[in-house]
Amino acid sequence: MIKYFIILLFLTASIKIFSQTQDTIYFNGNYTIKVDSIKIEGIEITDPEVILRELTFKSGDTVNSKIVKYNLNRIYSLGIFTHVIITPFNYSDKNVVLISVEESWYIYPIPFVEFQDKDWQKISYGLNLMIRNFRGENETLKAIASFGFDPKFIIYYDRPYFIKSQSIYLTLELAYQNAKNRSYIAKNIYGGDFNQKFISGSVDFGKRFNLFNKLDIFFGYNYVENPLYIKGISASNNRIDRQFLIGASYTYDTRDLFQFPSVGTYLYTDYQLKGLGIDDINYQVADLDFRKYFFLWDGLRLKWRFATRQTFGKLVPYYDYSFFGYEERIRGYFSTEMEGNNLYFTSFEMNYPIVKDVNLDFNFIPIIPQSLLSYRFAVYFEIFMDSGTTRFSGQSISVKNLYSGYGAGLVFLLLPYSELRTEFAINDYGHTEFILGLGSSF
Repeated sequence: MIKYFIILLFLTASIKIFSQTQDTIYFNGNYTIKVDSIKIEGIEITDPEVILRELTFKSGDTVNSKIVKYNLNRIYSLGIFTHVIITPFNYSDKNVVLISVEESWYIYPIPFVEFQDKDWQKISYGLNLMIRNFRGENETLKAIASFGFDPKFIIYYDRPYFIKSQSIYLTLELAYQNAKNRSYIAKNIYGGDFNQKFISGSVDFGKRFNLFNKLDIFFGYNYVENPLYIKGISASNNRIDRQFLIGASYTYDTRDLFQFPSVGTYLYTDYQLKGLGIDDINYQVADLDFRKYFFLWDGLRLKWRFATRQTFGKLVPYYDYSFFGYEERIRGYFSTEMEGNNLYFTSFEMNYPIVKDVNLDFNFIPIIPQSLLSYRFAVYFEIFMDSGTTRFSGQSISVKNLYSGYGAGLVFLLLPYSELRTEFAINDYGHTEFILGLGSSF
């Protein structure tokens, strides 16, 4: 009896050992493995190199669960996939990292209604024709026709792999806009509201040195037409400004998910020479934008931002002043317009997931392509504090000049496309406001 029992144990152990060497073992939870190979599945158009270039690891490197999650978000950040799953597993004693993706729809002839400068009273409408990733190299070709408030027409082309071997990219843009004057100083001088016509073109050559660092050199031409000549409203001695510009920028970016980061650092700085002395136009603009993202505890995340815009020169036209109340806003003073030569802004925000990432598939809807019916959905609760001010040249700056607002809200993510924010804010005078916004706060 004992003999048969020993034989049975031996056979059971042999079967178990044999099955472990043949079966696939999936790594779940916390793990650390050395990667023997990387496989990609699900791509139909995209060049695999587009994905591989975003990874912080390669075959032969050691990764853990934290690194894998970080890289999953980096792939999402490309904005061309509706679903991304990274599955590390062991097969025949080899550790394989499988990256499964679903490509998003790449042709978007989308009618739109949007709110200029995040203002729901400034309604524009039109058509946005966008072709993304159409040759599999994450290129973007876009044409926008916008009517209503500040009508504009834009043609934009971005090629991330212009010279692939040197990691050089190219961006081209041509734009026309008939825009309402933003400067209250110019409005008072002119005696009322007026429109300005802007026509611009730019060429940007950039080099990506590695995953996180890139440098851009850009050239441009701006045509600004005013209804009549007034010094300051125009930068030249004519009602029409024709200005050439040249500039450079540096970007350091380690964020995991660009649309809604959890961890990482973002630094952007640029310097532009405008006019170059032609037609007596000669001034400079410099920008600095620093952002930090990190986890505090168990899903609770903190992000912080500091930004400034500085203008220098003999005569900076009012249309190129630094403004709050347009692209940059202080929650609590969301509709308050402020201007000056220089701008300073800081923001703190904490958020916590109420509904963690959920993949939504509406594939039961007929006719519409599946790639337009897949989304990554999440809901976050947030609290925030914003503070900022503007300053004219020669004017001192102090804490007393700061405008501050505080509040809380909900953020609804629908990636890779957009996000919706509903926020309640109160400023340092006790005035309250409700904010409904699209896109990330930062």
